[in-house]
Amino acid sequence: MPLARIWSLTFLAMLAFACNSLLCRVALKSTSIDAASFTAVRLMSGAVALWLIARVQRGTDPGRGNWPSALALFVYAAGFSFAYVMLSAATGALLLFGAVQATMIGRGVWKGERLTRPQLAGFMLAIAGLLGVLLPGLSAPPLAGSLLMLSAGVAWGMYSLRGQGAGNPIRVTAGNFLRAAPLAAGLAGFVVLWHQGSSVDATGLALAVASGAVASGIGYAIWYSALPSLKTTQAATVQLSVPVLAALGGIVFLHEAITLRLVLASVAILGGILLVILDKQRVGNLRQGR
Repeated sequence: MPLARIWSLTFLAMLAFACNSLLCRVALKSTSIDAASFTAVRLMSGAVALWLIARVQRGTDPGRGNWPSALALFVYAAGFSFAYVMLSAATGALLLFGAVQATMIGRGVWKGERLTRPQLAGFMLAIAGLLGVLLPGLSAPPLAGSLLMLSAGVAWGMYSLRGQGAGNPIRVTAGNFLRAAPLAAGLAGFVVLWHQGSSVDATGLALAVASGAVASGIGYAIWYSALPSLKTTQAATVQLSVPVLAALGGIVFLHEAITLRLVLASVAILGGILLVILDKQRVGNLRQGR
């Protein structure tokens, strides 16, 4: 694949992932759709889009998904939506990304992977950044929303770890979306009964479908088509752009303010994770005698 095409696809994928935050935030802020209904429609439309992509995709690699991964996907999607009732696009994306990376790095340590001093310093810096977001103060985001988004990040980290080597990524993701959609539909039905009705509007539904079918379904398909051409370090590093893109989108389209606390936390979290990634690649090169 030509280099220009690889990076174009990569940028489009990162833009799609950032748009998930923006679409969810706009829907919950500016329309009458509730978080549970948004989650259900997002997962259902994502399942349909991924199923159609898997049907036309060439290749014989197996992949059907499984219920534990689908449950993690559901927890992520639900926590993501309910958190964005209270959080700005930038804050939500930063907390989500930080929690995902902390979960994946933490599991490696739990399994016996040893961190070098630079990696440990980077990991602790990222954790300090996450804690800095949560400290009480005038610019602190709502604690409930922050905890929901952190939970969503942990769930997505676990989902990502479970998906490593699970087979054809499009088919696996499609299978997990198909399994998670009924769980989300059940949650939406419970919320409707609890509130004795629903006031979902057409705009909210359209935004949820765009989040599921385009930003999630097509976004994942684009990402998985570019991923084999990227080095592991490149793939990990480029994802640092997602919170930045979400923050820029929040400023331009939602007129959200960026606080000094958020800027400092972003530098700590993203810089710490970048330090872990780059030093991991350096150690790998040394072991291979490069």
